Amino acid sequence: MKLVWQISSFSWSGGVAALADTFASIVSAADEARSDSIWVMEHFILFRGVGRPDEPMLEGFTTLGYAAALVKRARLGLMVGGIHYRQAGLWVKAGTTLDVLSGGRSYFGIGAAWNEDESRAWGFPMPPLRTRFEMLEETLALAHQAWSGEQGKRETFDGRHYQATDPLNAPQALSRPRPPILIGGGGERRTLKLVARYADACNVFGTDIAQLRHKYEVLRGHCESVGRDYAEIEKSFLTSVSITPDGAGRSLTPAAMVDRLGRTAEAGAQHAIVGVSGVEDLSKIELIGRTVIPQLRGIGEPSPID
Repeated sequence: MKLVWQISSFSWSGGVAALADTFASIVSAADEARSDSIWVMEHFILFRGVGRPDEPMLEGFTTLGYAAALVKRARLGLMVGGIHYRQAGLWVKAGTTLDVLSGGRSYFGIGAAWNEDESRAWGFPMPPLRTRFEMLEETLALAHQAWSGEQGKRETFDGRHYQATDPLNAPQALSRPRPPILIGGGGERRTLKLVARYADACNVFGTDIAQLRHKYEVLRGHCESVGRDYAEIEKSFLTSVSITPDGAGRSLTPAAMVDRLGRTAEAGAQHAIVGVSGVEDLSKIELIGRTVIPQLRGIGEPSPID
């Protein structure tokens, strides 16, 4: 099983003036700890459960571009991009740019989005959910086309929501056959069906074994329906933890964290995307890298993504 980091808040000591240096130290430490990938959240205003609306929040792709100059081993990804924030062509070009600048170590994280309050606050038009799923599928189809061959398939793309007369993709992404596509969400009728058709990884929330097993079985059914090998898709989940060496303050000890995450492998999970409370305390990253990540390596089935 892989363990990776999601950075979902930037409210660190030192304030905004120190934010860039603090972020750099966190992603560098996570990279040194042999994390498989590092993710940042795609939001513009924090929301309940993560932080206060007036706390700092950085735009995702710009932040990942900065991380690409710092991280030498781990993949980088957006968890996950809201489809209506960018046009389809910009999604593909931004994803390609991140892959090139990271040396072929990116994920392409995308989803149908949900935060209507945030969109209204910033003036993003947010179409109905059905329309957003149509936009998502067209963007995924264009991404597959653009990431085919040396410069993509330069044939006209004529969708209902997006049209492209000559989608020349130069430079081409370095990842082969494409940057791994991760679709966020566990919706059983639409989201997981799109995963089966277009994605290399899925992501659902929580560590409930029965729920994870159910979601992955739904995905398996969709794969059978479209003739896709279920084993090709990396099964991941999103969770948050608090960890200390001794489990103080109702936190997890390293052994308890290994047990909690490791049990999800029983449901088929291969990839734990973890938000760690107080991640600016680099000793927590070191602790997880030293005591948790090595123990998770041998748990569960191998991931199809290096």
